[in-house]
Amino acid sequence: MLDASITEYIEQHTSPEAPVLAELNRMTHLKVLQPRMLSGHVQGKFLEFLSAMSGAQRIVEIGTYTGYSAICLARGMRGGRLTTIDIDEERTPMVKEYIQKAGLEAVIEVLNGHAADILPGLEGPFDMVFIDADKKNYSLYFDLVIDKMATGGWIIADNTLWSGKVTDPTQNDKDTLAIRAYNKKVQDDPRVENVLLSVRDGLMIARKNG
Repeated sequence: MLDASITEYIEQHTSPEAPVLAELNRMTHLKVLQPRMLSGHVQGKFLEFLSAMSGAQRIVEIGTYTGYSAICLARGMRGGRLTTIDIDEERTPMVKEYIQKAGLEAVIEVLNGHAADILPGLEGPFDMVFIDADKKNYSLYFDLVIDKMATGGWIIADNTLWSGKVTDPTQNDKDTLAIRAYNKKVQDDPRVENVLLSVRDGLMIARKNG
């Protein structure tokens, strides 16, 4: 949503991608449909910073895609375990290949299946959850993880500005309505404090209260 020159300037003044991430970025654009779903350079570095600043030891990611964001989050961790969940098994070999290239196979666990089925069986508490999957289920995923969050734990949801559609009253497709509903749900939930950031396509960060 930013002017192209501003986006370029931001990228030029952000620490460069690690070589393995640059390669994964390039291969995702060459081999995978909808490469725009990749977190990318700036957001990936921001996720790495959030992981490091929070001191998270237990991270759950809902929506793996090609593994870029999982690697970024894991790079910010100082010990601990990250579990990433995705319904698409076809991309799993690529995901695991780049996790191994990043030297993070002992840190990142890859699970395939419906997150709604998997999340109830995961042991908490979670220090951080990153939601970047099917928009219609964002609110469901929040409900499934909120009681497993550690005090002070962060729930981060991607695409929460949805290319600006959230503020356009003429846009009422299912995904836009789901994102609006999620943002309102978080805003109204007394169990969390939250901030909506305009990083890339929007990040809603909710921190669980004590």
